[in-house]
Amino acid sequence: MNILLTGKNGQVGWELRRTLLPIGRVVAVDHAELDLADAAAVRRTLDEVRPDIIVNAAAYTAVDKAESEPERAHAVNAAAPLMLAQWAAGNGALMIHFSTDYVFDGAKAAPYVESDPTNPLGAYGRSKRAGEEAIQASGADHLIFRTSWVYCARGANFLRTILRLAAEREELRVVNDQIGAPTWARLLAEATALALRQALAERRHGRFKSGLFHLACAGETSWHGFASAIVAGRGGLRVQRVTPITTAEYPLPAPRPANSRLDTGAFRARFGLALPDWRDCLQLCLEEIPQ
Repeated sequence: MNILLTGKNGQVGWELRRTLLPIGRVVAVDHAELDLADAAAVRRTLDEVRPDIIVNAAAYTAVDKAESEPERAHAVNAAAPLMLAQWAAGNGALMIHFSTDYVFDGAKAAPYVESDPTNPLGAYGRSKRAGEEAIQASGADHLIFRTSWVYCARGANFLRTILRLAAEREELRVVNDQIGAPTWARLLAEATALALRQALAERRHGRFKSGLFHLACAGETSWHGFASAIVAGRGGLRVQRVTPITTAEYPLPAPRPANSRLDTGAFRARFGLALPDWRDCLQLCLEEIPQ
């Protein structure tokens, strides 16, 4: 069984390269090997690999830069997933795709469920929502997993940034009025692999149903709460204070949803997987980062 994995060097893609290995032969590519904005290259790669499963972990994730590059964001986050899904539909492949809490505007008071209306606030969120819609309309067998606040022990992410700044500064000022669930990339990769195994069994027995699911850690916190937990979990840092601030005090080009909480009940019901609390995942991740 051939698996085409895009975004192999991203946070989730790097973990998926390991969790997908027991399922089939993984052909993993990064941006240097496959520019998803290059339609001809995408089609050529699909025809060469002939995947039975397409796992699209690549994305244009520069949220603020997307405001000045909406065409590029759309090419990678919407047009490319459409091409992948159309190929999957025409060749009997299964497609796995990752999306984001940024498809919502954050105005809801409770955690979002999959059926809630979307209303992206910026170009990045609009491009990701367009990707979801393209896959859903393609006719391909698919699973779309919306997640939030992804981090891991490597690369550039909030966790790594806080550890670096906390070693350099005595005070960190972090937004306290945006709420969500920090989600470890390894949890995403492991949950995806387990869900994929079930999906393959369902397809063999003619019981598979495509769907969109929220997949994130349990619990909730603010960015300030996340930063405080990182500092408390590491120790030995220079920082003395993690000061809460408002979003208005830290303006950015792209607006962020104030509520990024995702209800994961549908994922648990479909795949029978319990999702751990974000604090437990954070501690495991911190243990992998050298002091």
